[in-house]
Amino acid sequence: MTLATRHRPLHDAATGGGKDLGDLPEWDLTDLYDSPDAAELKRDLDWLEEACREFAEAFEGKLAGLHAEGLLDAVHRYEKIDVVAGRIMSYAGLRYYQATTDAARAKFLSDCQDRITNFTTPLVFWSLEFNRLEDEHLDRLLHQSQELMRYKPVFDRMRAMKPYQLSDELERFLHDQSTVGATAWNKLFDETIAGLTFEVEGEGDDLGIESVLDLLTEPERERREAAVHALSKVFGENIRTFARVHNTLAKEKEIEDRWRGMPTPQTGRHLANHVEPEVVEALRDAVVNAYPRLSHRYYALKAKWMGLDRMQVWDRNAPLPMETKRIVGWDEARATVLDAYAGFSPKMADLAEPFFDRGWIDAAVKPGKAPGAFAHPTVSEVHPYVLLNYLGKPRDVMTLAHELGHGVHQRLAADQGELLSSTPLTLAETASVFGEMLTFKALLAKTTDPRERKVLLAGKVEDMINTVVRQIAFYDFECKLHDARRSGELTPEDINALWMSVQGESLGPVFDFAEGYETFWAYIPHFVHSPFYVYAYAFGDGLVNALYAAYEESGEAGAGDFQDKYFAMLRAGGSKHHKELLAPFGLDASDPAFWEKGLGMIEGFIDELEAMEG
Repeated sequence: MTLATRHRPLHDAATGGGKDLGDLPEWDLTDLYDSPDAAELKRDLDWLEEACREFAEAFEGKLAGLHAEGLLDAVHRYEKIDVVAGRIMSYAGLRYYQATTDAARAKFLSDCQDRITNFTTPLVFWSLEFNRLEDEHLDRLLHQSQELMRYKPVFDRMRAMKPYQLSDELERFLHDQSTVGATAWNKLFDETIAGLTFEVEGEGDDLGIESVLDLLTEPERERREAAVHALSKVFGENIRTFARVHNTLAKEKEIEDRWRGMPTPQTGRHLANHVEPEVVEALRDAVVNAYPRLSHRYYALKAKWMGLDRMQVWDRNAPLPMETKRIVGWDEARATVLDAYAGFSPKMADLAEPFFDRGWIDAAVKPGKAPGAFAHPTVSEVHPYVLLNYLGKPRDVMTLAHELGHGVHQRLAADQGELLSSTPLTLAETASVFGEMLTFKALLAKTTDPRERKVLLAGKVEDMINTVVRQIAFYDFECKLHDARRSGELTPEDINALWMSVQGESLGPVFDFAEGYETFWAYIPHFVHSPFYVYAYAFGDGLVNALYAAYEESGEAGAGDFQDKYFAMLRAGGSKHHKELLAPFGLDASDPAFWEKGLGMIEGFIDELEAMEG
């Protein structure tokens, strides 16, 4: 499953802790399958087993002798297999994420994974044999068929792995054992996190993790402090399990990377994202160099607003003293986001509206439900599904805008077909962050009260710091973790020390770190599910800041042209490289000035906040 994810502090009760949020939607998964025992599901599993066997019989050992038409037929058949397998796993996975502590759903997901892994083992030859084709031969075939040429971006990504592929036998082994490797450890992590309960002083016991994380955004400082202590206590009690998960996954990755000859732990992610390492390093360096101008400066301001000489970790996401405690009902959240989307283009609102009306959003917080939020594209023949944990806070509205941006992107890219619709992570956050920016700008334009404007600006700056500064700090932590694991087993204390090594640097000198905070790496899902994913958030935010600046510079006269280019970029999915997609806007991510332009927007907001103090 490919999930476009974010993790935000949320809550745990279907009505948001007793708040009347309105009628929160739930998923209707029948567009995938009616039930786990649906006849259509059995039919697709049976078809998939036969299709994989027939594909191997038809093409294994024969790719070099195929003409253009034969290779195109192989691609189409492979793509159909990908659709059916993706449909099954999307259904099983989404059911599981609705209730990760439900043993029957966990078993159904595992059984589907096992069967599909077994069925698709005969397909392992495909990329290996394809990469053994001579460059000149493949180039000749591509130029004989325009339809085959359309798949060149897919072929390019496959062939980027050519220097790192193993023997056919070893690749089959890795494929077969995957269900008891990383996949199993991922599931252990998910089930452990979902099963944690917390006792927070003054709040009660048996709270889920979302309930406690949500307390970190409450106005009462003692409630936030109590939440941090509760989190620290339970993470500490379970830290050996989390350390075991991280040690095992990092070591497994190190072994596979070593056998493949990958030069760094990050290489696989960069290849998958179709982005050059030097571009990621330019982004990372630009953000780290900007820490003093961004997070350090902003949090010093926030400390002043809160009347504090020193800030604690439970103050980082605290609301401002002048902020009113307002609950945003579901209908208002829907109208806010759709109106902002329509303000950019009615077409964008039209693409987002079905999510609300057709069971494509699961919004309520429920026991055992996966934390955070994500948009899952399923397969190109169906539609995306969005998961939220909606509690009616203003930041939840921004999360809705973010995930709907993913949904719009995924709907538009679906026209590319299964193999070309998947967007590399570096561009996967573009539409989501752009959707947030549209919503923020629409709210800001309607705000005339200086105090409300300050609250809005500060909230946006905090979101951007969480998206850029915090995620690059996460990336540095991962780099240090994987590098250290190469030298041997890491104790929980070792991992704690690596975590703390990036916290002060990124957040700034105004912060103190309470005892227990050193374990807070334990609950971040990205480190487990998608190593080095996190830089995609910073990439997306920097890209969108530069993109939005270009949109504002286009003015009313150029708005239509910008919209056309923007929708064309989203429709492209994974069919074009980031250089090609950004060129129509006059942007280039390989230029260090590009990242400075994006960071400059955050700096400008902080400038405005500082000016309000005068």
